[in-house]
Amino acid sequence: MPEPVLRVHRLNDRAVVPAYQTEHAAGLDLHTTLDAPVVLEPGDIRLLPCGIAIAVPIGYEAQVRPRSGLATKFGISMPNAPGTIDADYRGEVMVPLINLGRDPFTVEPGMRIAQMVVAPVAQCAVTEVDALEDTARGAGGFGSTGH
Repeated sequence: MPEPVLRVHRLNDRAVVPAYQTEHAAGLDLHTTLDAPVVLEPGDIRLLPCGIAIAVPIGYEAQVRPRSGLATKFGISMPNAPGTIDADYRGEVMVPLINLGRDPFTVEPGMRIAQMVVAPVAQCAVTEVDALEDTARGAGGFGSTGH
């Protein structure tokens, strides 16, 4: 099976083409193209530009996820983690960041702000039915299996 190709279009000169940082990394780093530093106060949410548009291969999605270092050191995450970029989206890649920490955090121009994992997805046929079969779990929700 051929390796999927992620096509990237830089929208401005500050844009950085996403890249894997190590040989076996799952995620490509996303950088911001801010003109100037942005301070995220505790509780703030800001949508930050990456300066790129992408063409995700059909049958795949791009999952945008928080960077673990920013999350554990500073409380910087994403309110919609993971975010999904569909194969037919051609707009600018934007990353919503939230400051869950106790201190203000400064996002610098060019900073790595998230990671993007390209993964296969399946589309299924949707069929409406009158009832569903019973299972051992049934309608048990969060924590219903005792874990």
